[in-house]
Amino acid sequence: MAFIDGTIVNVALPALQSTLHATLVDVQWVVESYGMFLSALILVGGALGDSVGRRAMFLLGVVGFALASVGCGFSSTIRTLLIWRSVQGLAAAALVPGSLAIISACFDEESRGKAIGTWAGFTTITTALGPVLGGWLIEHVSWHWIFFINIPLAALAIAISFWHVPESRNPDSGSVDWLGASIATFGLAALIYGFLTSSTLGWSHVRVIASLIFGVGALVFFIFVEKEKKTPMVPLQLFRIATFSGANLLTFFLYAALGIFFFVFPLNLIQVQKYSATATGAAALPLILLMFLLSRWSGGLVSRYGPKLPLTVGPLIAALGFFLFAVPGVRAQYWNAFFPPFIVLGIGMALTVAPLTTVVMNSVGQERAGAASGINNAVARVAGVLAVAVLGAVMTAAFAHSLRQSLAALNLNADIVHYLESNVAMLGNLDAPTGTDKATALAIRSRIAEAFVFGFRLVAALCAVLAIASAVVAWRQIPSEASSRARDFSGAKAAD
Repeated sequence: MAFIDGTIVNVALPALQSTLHATLVDVQWVVESYGMFLSALILVGGALGDSVGRRAMFLLGVVGFALASVGCGFSSTIRTLLIWRSVQGLAAAALVPGSLAIISACFDEESRGKAIGTWAGFTTITTALGPVLGGWLIEHVSWHWIFFINIPLAALAIAISFWHVPESRNPDSGSVDWLGASIATFGLAALIYGFLTSSTLGWSHVRVIASLIFGVGALVFFIFVEKEKKTPMVPLQLFRIATFSGANLLTFFLYAALGIFFFVFPLNLIQVQKYSATATGAAALPLILLMFLLSRWSGGLVSRYGPKLPLTVGPLIAALGFFLFAVPGVRAQYWNAFFPPFIVLGIGMALTVAPLTTVVMNSVGQERAGAASGINNAVARVAGVLAVAVLGAVMTAAFAHSLRQSLAALNLNADIVHYLESNVAMLGNLDAPTGTDKATALAIRSRIAEAFVFGFRLVAALCAVLAIASAVVAWRQIPSEASSRARDFSGAKAAD
């Protein structure tokens, strides 16, 4: 349910823009309101599960997610949808960490690997099915139904949980770090608000400046609070381990690239390339299938060659894939323009994901593996949330610049130019004002499509740069041999 929702909503963004008359900033908030609460509170959800009961928190998350999905499905305005998406994020923070925690509690070390492998297989399948199913529902029924499909899934999850999942908890778990969670949430919210509103208010607006200053200040304060806590939400001493900090920095760069890419890519296919919602949902299947088929093989590369090689080569191949996405223009054919980049990106990600997970888990002692996994998950989600906010603003600025340049050659009247420049936040959904003659409207639409492709190419190139940065981090901070974990961890223990 959670993994389907994570991919299905991006395909619906163009439909949400059209039916709810939303700007780019509005649909950014559809993604960000969910991701913000999930990112900030996922570690709290895991801690609550340890103390009050993992099954109880998991079920609370499932029920909350289902109710919020009903609210999303019945939303008729963008504001209502954003409220319910925020509730979905809160529920997901209880739901997502609970699933792996239940597996860890219910299986011994010998069988746990197979159980997690089965879990990973099902999440990959649902990640792949989400966009395809969502695209079909959007095209043939309505975008509302991408949320309603969570109801039968929730009912099934609740039934299975009551019949087959025993309750478990950790009697030695510490108190929940509510102060740290609150500061992280408000800090992220302020940063996201500042970056998103910059595209409409401008960087010099007092509200934008104040939001960014407050956000940065809150996150710096969060670090000081976590240092003083006996049971912090984020154990900062783990970052003294060079391998762990390097793996998380790599995660941040790479998942920032993925977060913004899969935000703008559906907009490109539907609004500019004129693909159907179903075709758009199926476009990324080669990447997902390659990751599914090659992950077991790539996981074995760590024991054979050490983690540095795959974690350097994988992101570099992914960077090539992102660069290839910057090549196609308007009305590009899928098999020539987008299929080859997805193959390259899929190989790069398949080489990276399993070794990265292995490095994160092996970089700390077994007693800290849960915290390490939770932090890495949170880092990946925060990276995606911030990338959509920051690079979304870059995309809007590039689109506005390109459109302004191309409109100058059309000799349009001042009213039309003012309308178009005032609504650049619509991006590919922008159209000529009502009453424009047919020939002029056609020329304007052509310029809008070209401006969007200009912005998309810039974002794809920046994604490639982020992937290259993650490869550089791997080369500098990830050890050549897997056995170096013991040295890193013992060094951190001595520093403690």
